[in-house]
Amino acid sequence: MLFTAPGTVEVCTEEMAPPEGDELLIETAVSAISAGTEMLLYRGQVPAGMSADSSIAGLTDTVSYPLKYGYACVGRICDTARPPARQADRQLDAAGKEDSRYYFAFHPHESHFCASPQALLPVPQGMAPAQAALLPNAETAVNLVMDGAPLVGERILVMGLGIVGLLTTALLAQFPLAALIAVDPLPQRRRTAQRLGASQTIDPGGADGAETLQEALADAGERRGADLIYELSGQPSALDAAVSAAGFDSRIVVGSWYGTKPATLQLGGSFHRNRVRLISSQVSTVAPRLRSRWTKARRMESAWQLLARLPAEELISHRFPLEQAPEAYRLIDSCPEQTLQVILNYSS
Repeated sequence: MLFTAPGTVEVCTEEMAPPEGDELLIETAVSAISAGTEMLLYRGQVPAGMSADSSIAGLTDTVSYPLKYGYACVGRICDTARPPARQADRQLDAAGKEDSRYYFAFHPHESHFCASPQALLPVPQGMAPAQAALLPNAETAVNLVMDGAPLVGERILVMGLGIVGLLTTALLAQFPLAALIAVDPLPQRRRTAQRLGASQTIDPGGADGAETLQEALADAGERRGADLIYELSGQPSALDAAVSAAGFDSRIVVGSWYGTKPATLQLGGSFHRNRVRLISSQVSTVAPRLRSRWTKARRMESAWQLLARLPAEELISHRFPLEQAPEAYRLIDSCPEQTLQVILNYSS
């Protein structure tokens, strides 16, 4: 599948080279569409001069169309000249039969692709391929929580309940917090957040949305503001709302990538005197302060554990066959209120 121009994706056929060296040929079962980064590419909102994704092999060049993109494929090994190495070799039986286990790969949307064994992550036994395709979102949620470093008894605000916002809410719900408030204009997403552990949900566009939020952040009747805020809506205007809701010496973790959309912030009032900290959180790397103990592999294991505990089917709103990928992207673009996680199926 190719992004051929802003607003256009095409499903095309091309010949591929056979695996080389220790490469494995993977037949994709499902892939997940990112409603964040991918939609910036779809809308032509990636800043000029930026790579598609500097952390994924083959996507380090500056964005230009046509472009292959995507980073959430799950499939099976269907051909190899030699047995898979490392974790994969445990999946061959005594007769050396083909490995039937599913594997995750950070790879663009393609029905078949070659990958090194090191680039494949075995899907835990019993986990459905579509659930495994949520792994990048789960890792993002883990990274967001690590960057925010929530403390016991804090009042935490999650703004934006797309798939990443909901996964972040589910993870934060495991902490002993004073309040976990989830904010989103869509009622279905608010209901899902409540089921995932939010103590309260708020419609920011409601008639009393701002007042309700202030009441939720009050302490003994006095407005204190949030201790920690996650801005995950993808909307720059939400960042200004986050600043308004922040308490003294609070943190705002910005997990949204706005692309070329400008963010206008009011920094002349409470932001300055409240010593508010803005933290950019991005999943491609581990925060420097954690690197002595944490690796991406360790963080990934935490993401798998989070996924295993979640009702994945509730988070997947739509499934499209690969041939209908253009319709899938148009739906996400034009009717975001109808979608949550959209999956592409590759089986005939």
